[in-house]
Amino acid sequence: MSDAMNVFDRRLVRRHRDRAAATISDYSFLFDAVALRLADRLLDITRRFPNCLDLGCRGSAMARALAERRDIEMLVQCDLSPLMARAAKVQAEGSGQVMMQLGADEECLPFAPASFELVVSALTLHWTNDLPGALIQIRQALKPDGLFLGAMLGGDSLHELRTALLQAEIEIEGGASPRMSPLADLRDAGALLQRAGFALPVADTDRITVSYPNAFKLMQDLRGMGETNAIHERRRTPTRRATLFRAAEIYQEMFADADGRVPATFDVLTLTGWAPDASQQQPLRPGSAKSRLAEALGVSEQGANESPGSGRGRPPS
Repeated sequence: MSDAMNVFDRRLVRRHRDRAAATISDYSFLFDAVALRLADRLLDITRRFPNCLDLGCRGSAMARALAERRDIEMLVQCDLSPLMARAAKVQAEGSGQVMMQLGADEECLPFAPASFELVVSALTLHWTNDLPGALIQIRQALKPDGLFLGAMLGGDSLHELRTALLQAEIEIEGGASPRMSPLADLRDAGALLQRAGFALPVADTDRITVSYPNAFKLMQDLRGMGETNAIHERRRTPTRRATLFRAAEIYQEMFADADGRVPATFDVLTLTGWAPDASQQQPLRPGSAKSRLAEALGVSEQGANESPGSGRGRPPS
C-alpha cells in the first residue's frame, strides 16, 4: 500500500475498539440508529438473503436490527477487533438466527468469492485506508446479484468539534495538528461504488444531529464508541488541558442553543450496490432507441448548433 493511502493507523483503530468493547452497549446509540435505517431499506427489497455478512459488528446493532428477518439463516459478524466481535456474540445470544463471530480486517476479508447474498456495514468503512480495495473485496464476497448495503461517516461530520479544536489549538499552542479523519463526500461515494464494479450503484446522504450538554460529553461518547483520532500524522503527546477547556468554550460560544446545549452533526453516507449478474436490467446501447424524445414531448427537434430562433421545423410566416 502506498504512503498516500496510508492515512490511518489501523493498529490504533483496533486498540480503540478493543478498549471500547467491554462497554460498547452504553455507547451504541449512533450505530443502533444507522442499523435500523439500513434494515428499513431492506424492507423494500423482495429478495431472500440466507447468508449475510455484518461487516463491523460493534455493539451487535445490525444483528438486533435484522433479528426479525426470517429469510436470514446465517449471520456472520466480523470486526477488526476480536474483542468487539466477542462482545457482539454476547449481545446477540437468544436470536433465532445461526450466528458466527470472528475478527477480520475490512481491508483483507477472509471469505471465499460468492459467499453471501447480503453484506451490510454500519459505520466502519470510513476507517479503511484502501476503501476502493475494501469495496472490491465486498463485491467479490457477494454471490451474483447479491446486495451490498453500507453506511459510513462522511461530509461535514463533527464539523462543530473540528472548528472548536482547531481554533483552540491555534490560540493556546500557536499551531494545529491533525485531529479529525478525512471523510468522503457523496460524489466520492458514488464514484467508488462504480470503480469497485458494483451494478446499479446508488449513494445518498442523511444527517443525524445529537444534542449534548457540553463538548466533554461528546468527547466521552466518541471514546466509548471507539471513534477517536487514529490518523498516522496525529500528535503523539497528550493535549493540554487548557486547549481542551478552550475548545469546549469555543464550542459553546459558537454552537450552543438557547438552552445551552450543543449539537454534534453526523453526516451518514449510505451506499447501495449489487454484484453484477446477467439477470439485471441493462442500459440500452447508444443509438438503439426506436422513438425520438422530441416526438414524445410534442416539440420540434433542433440541431445542436442551431439557435431557438433559426426557424428550422417551423412553418414559414
